[in-house]
Amino acid sequence: MKILVTGGAGFIGSHTVLALLESNYEVVVLDNLCNSTYVAIERVEALTGKNISFIHGDINCSNTLQQLFAEYDIGAVLHFAALKAVGESVQYPYKYYENNVSGTLCLLQAMHYADVNMFIFSSSATVYGETSVVPYTESLALGSPSSPYGASKVMIERMLADSAIAHPNFQAISLRYFNPIGAHPSGVIGEDPKGIPNNLMPYITQVAVGRRKKLSIFGNDYPTKDGTCRRDYIHVVDLAEGHVKALDWLQKQTEFSGVEAFNLGTGTPVSVLEMVDTFIVETGQNVPYEFSPRRSGDLPEFWADSSKAQKELGWQTQLTLTDMVIDTWRWQKNNPNGYE
Repeated sequence: MKILVTGGAGFIGSHTVLALLESNYEVVVLDNLCNSTYVAIERVEALTGKNISFIHGDINCSNTLQQLFAEYDIGAVLHFAALKAVGESVQYPYKYYENNVSGTLCLLQAMHYADVNMFIFSSSATVYGETSVVPYTESLALGSPSSPYGASKVMIERMLADSAIAHPNFQAISLRYFNPIGAHPSGVIGEDPKGIPNNLMPYITQVAVGRRKKLSIFGNDYPTKDGTCRRDYIHVVDLAEGHVKALDWLQKQTEFSGVEAFNLGTGTPVSVLEMVDTFIVETGQNVPYEFSPRRSGDLPEFWADSSKAQKELGWQTQLTLTDMVIDTWRWQKNNPNGYE
């Protein structure tokens, strides 16, 4: 089966493409490279010894999508192409709604016209909103997220539900995950944000490798044990495997139509300060930091109950926080300036 992976040159996308190739799927990648690089595709090809069909294009371009589905016999779509910075989305909400919501709408329409009915969506724990109790379970109703980024994920999940009602052959999975970090153990592919990192771990490693002077920790007065935010961090290799498991599961559902949601997380929250301390201990690298005001859109803490994914998909995390830290540092140390 040929799998279309949108955003397949990005951090999570590239690791999932590698996992798909290792599971003997053929992969077609569509990416506009706005937050990624083709070098990641080349390195995945080198790691696997397999070729990837790559299209440099945008999910908002209907002509590109139409040509793609006409040229390739796509069996399923894994959709990663999205802007993902919570803080930036508060500053530039239209940008997020255009790319994430409108782009997904174009993609779903193109799939419908091409009669492609299997869809796996890279969703987020933010869909549970500000008021849901932790740990998050899939039975919770979609909430009111605190950022346009989160709101865009909720809108897309509602679009998927409506698509399933209108088109009984449509089968979709929303994978709601938390904070992916880590890198492939080879140190060949990893997270390489363009500009100033919006996420904690790449900022830590860029400080450790000398690209930045110090880490800013946004808020130390949250109602947590050390005052800093707590998140459910998951190794990107575990996360990629979760997408393969979801795809395998979807192909076995002969009578299933609609949308199914699965949380992918460890179920163990880690605070910002705990993450910094773990990195220092495990790598021996110094990470100077300072506290800054809270960042708009951040919640104090949340984590996953992933028992549904374990039961139905046969998936659970295998890699530890130590693995996440060591693998991330190996990637950054081997690639101090990222892919360039």
